[in-house]
Amino acid sequence: MITFINTGSPSVIGAFEERNILYAFHDIDGTHSLIRDWPPVMSIVLHYVSENGVPDGYDNDEQVKKLVSLAGTKPLPETDSFCIESAGLSALTQMEWAIRRAIDAGHIQVSCDKEENRRKIEMIRKGEEIFENPDSPELSEFLSIHTPRLFKFYEKVLNGFCRDKNLALAKKDPSRFIVSGSKEFLTLLHKNGVKNYFVTGAVVEKGMGMHEEVAALGFEIGSGKIVEDIIGSTWTEKIPKDQIMEKLLKTLGADGKNVLVIGDGRSEISAGVKMNALCISRLEKSDVYRRELHKKLGSHIVLESYLEEDFLALIHCSD
Repeated sequence: MITFINTGSPSVIGAFEERNILYAFHDIDGTHSLIRDWPPVMSIVLHYVSENGVPDGYDNDEQVKKLVSLAGTKPLPETDSFCIESAGLSALTQMEWAIRRAIDAGHIQVSCDKEENRRKIEMIRKGEEIFENPDSPELSEFLSIHTPRLFKFYEKVLNGFCRDKNLALAKKDPSRFIVSGSKEFLTLLHKNGVKNYFVTGAVVEKGMGMHEEVAALGFEIGSGKIVEDIIGSTWTEKIPKDQIMEKLLKTLGADGKNVLVIGDGRSEISAGVKMNALCISRLEKSDVYRRELHKKLGSHIVLESYLEEDFLALIHCSD
C-alpha cells in the first residue's frame, strides 16, 4: 500500500491528512510526457483565429505550413497567457474560446447575444467549459462545425511543429521526452497496488496519437499493467476533464480520499480538489505563475521532478 504522510516538506503547499492511495489519475502532457510542445502551437492557432476568424481555406495545407513556421517565433501576450490558464481544458473548449474572441472582435459574423458571448469568453478563461445559458441556434451550429475542424487544424500544426519529429526520437530514446522520475514513480505506485489511469483532453485512439506517444515512452497499457487505461476526448464531443474524472471515480466505486490526482493544468487539479483527492502539481520551478495558481486552486504538493527528496519523503510503502 502507498500512504502519503504530511511531513512538513517544502514540497507541501496545502495541508492534508494521512492518505492511503488506491487509484491515481494522471494528466499526460507536461505531467509525464514532453513529446508535445503544445503551448506555442496552441497560441499561434488561437491567435490566428481570434485575429482573422475562419475565412475560406483557413485550415488548408498552406496555412498549416505557415503556422508551423510562425509558432514560437514571437510573444503573443493574450493567447500565450490563455494557454497557461487553459492547460488541461478540452481542446474543443480552447478552440471555442478563439472563435468566440473572433466574434467579439467582429471577425466572424454570426447571430448571437454579444454580451452573453463575451461572458462565456471570460468563463472559459476561468476554467469553465459547460454553460447553463444556451447560445443562439446560429452560434451553436457554427461552433459544432468549426470547433472540431479547428481542433484538427491545430493537430496538423502540432504534428508539423514538433509531435511527429519528437515521437520518432522518443521511440529511439524515450528518456529525452519523459519527465524526470516519471517512470519510476508510476512503477512505484503500480508495484504497491495503486491502479494508474491516464486522463487527457486529447483524442485517444488505440495505436494512434496520445496512445502511441504513451507507448513510445515505455508505459505498458492495459488491465494489470503499469497504466490500466487512457481515457480522453473525441474529435467532436467536448468532454471536460472533470467529467471524465468524476465518471471514472464512479465507475471504480472509489472514495476521493483514496485517489491521487497528478497534473499541470487547472482542470485536473480543480477536479481533484472537488472530489477530495490528494493533488500533486507537476510544474517547473521557474513557472511561478502556475505554481501560485495551483496553490490557490487547493493543490497539496508541488514538484518539478518525481525524484525530489522532499517529495519522496512524503511516500510510505507497506505490505
